[in-house]
Amino acid sequence: MRARITELRLSAFAGHRRAAFPLGALTVFAGPSGTGKSTAFGALEALARLGSGASLAQVFPDPLAWVPERARPDAQGRRGFRIGCTADGAAGPVLLDLAVQAEPCLRIVGERLTAGGVVLLETALRDPARRTVQAAWHTAGSSPVTRAPLPDDRLGTALLPLRVAGKTDGQRRVLAAAEQTVVALRSVFVCDPRPERMRLPVPAGSGRLRSDCGNLADVLARTRSECGRRHAALVEVLRAGCSGPVADLVADRLPDGTVRALLDRGDGHRTELARLGDGELRYIALALVLLTGPGVLEVDAPGEVPDALRTLTVLADGLDRCLDPGQRRELLGAAARMGERGHIRCVGAVNDASWALGTRGATVVHLTP
Repeated sequence: MRARITELRLSAFAGHRRAAFPLGALTVFAGPSGTGKSTAFGALEALARLGSGASLAQVFPDPLAWVPERARPDAQGRRGFRIGCTADGAAGPVLLDLAVQAEPCLRIVGERLTAGGVVLLETALRDPARRTVQAAWHTAGSSPVTRAPLPDDRLGTALLPLRVAGKTDGQRRVLAAAEQTVVALRSVFVCDPRPERMRLPVPAGSGRLRSDCGNLADVLARTRSECGRRHAALVEVLRAGCSGPVADLVADRLPDGTVRALLDRGDGHRTELARLGDGELRYIALALVLLTGPGVLEVDAPGEVPDALRTLTVLADGLDRCLDPGQRRELLGAAARMGERGHIRCVGAVNDASWALGTRGATVVHLTP
């Protein structure tokens, strides 16, 4: 029962109103430009960053861009947006819903955490002059709830483990729901491979893959030696999607201390990734992400949960960008296989998902203008 995000709700967010999207082990958002695919991805990424402790200003540098276009201010001149998600796991489905005020100033004006029909946490803005919200969380002890102020620029759910003692059954239920939600949100990895950065040698570093995959060569030097089984699976996927023979994918350390990646052709010849096209480079990067684990990717890992017990959610906007039909099918098949194992969940966005229909384990969400 690993913690994972199973639904995204956009009650009022940019072009979405009263929208709810199911997220399975493999989910593909499909629709033409302007249907809100990137907006949905932006909402999920924002929730993930808030779950990692980022402030509202860090997550929403231009908050008015997310306010629905035709939303009118109230008598006090306030406008905002509403987003939420469901995190499933050992504590059962836990619903997180957030109301954010974008103007006249950016702040959280309401947050609710619900499980089994019971409101475990609820916050509300009581005094606009103060930069706090009044929070009440479930106690089920001598008093039914505990009340205390929380900052209005941070996700209250992420702060609960620091505020709740866990002495009563009610408090332990609140902690379990909050921790499950936070772990699920902190396990989101946004992946947008940038081929122009993957072609260059990179300094040897931490061996944790960045969102743009620009340090792929450094990561290969680690994964090839640490997990031979997954590396062999990666080579199999590359063999099916890259032109020419592929015997291995290796990292080569240069005299200046930098690292470059090469395709081993099996006949003594190696091809530098700098010579490959954008489609092959994106294919290699996405395959590496899908076939590796959270310990290799640059995500805000919760230290209390071992990597082997976490489910990573990969967000790939423009999943099929630059890929040919064969590469798309192979990549989707790899994502489906990893989803069945429970280690990796993939959420991708494409313009046309006709090629993805019928893929075992795939959930296709069709967006319309």
